[in-house]
Amino acid sequence: MSEERPASDSYEEYEAQGRATDADAWATACAEDLAAEKARRRAEYGPQPGSAAEELKKLVDTVADKLSGLPSPLLGGLAGPAAHQVVRQVVQQAKAAVEPVIDRNPDVFDHLAAAGGELLAAYRSAVQAQERRWTARTADDLTHEGRDDRRDKGEGTGPGERIDLD
Repeated sequence: MSEERPASDSYEEYEAQGRATDADAWATACAEDLAAEKARRRAEYGPQPGSAAEELKKLVDTVADKLSGLPSPLLGGLAGPAAHQVVRQVVQQAKAAVEPVIDRNPDVFDHLAAAGGELLAAYRSAVQAQERRWTARTADDLTHEGRDDRRDKGEGTGPGERIDLD
């Protein structure tokens, strides 16, 4: 009997083990819910875009495939397969030069994509501010229609204006 633990120690271990099991069950349930939500969104919206580096690789692959598949319009039928082979070789060399850079520096492309988004937001903000000034100026001009001291209407009653060239 001296080898048995007291009842309080075994209950604490049992309780700790139960909490660990509950935590694992909670984590498992959360992971399952998250996986189900991701699957639902993938089915509804399609696959999410990857990182900027992955998207750039896809773009390079697509452009390389398109360029390799195009007939050579500059050389016409004279060069035919030889020109097509040269184009394919140049595309493969360019692809071989670009892919290692993308693989070594994927974070750089993510930062460049984020910077591009920020530049776009800044440009959009500047354009909207300028449009507000233009529309406000036009509205002010319409309210002060009768007051046009700068222009000389000329002597006639016609639609033209006299322009002073001095």
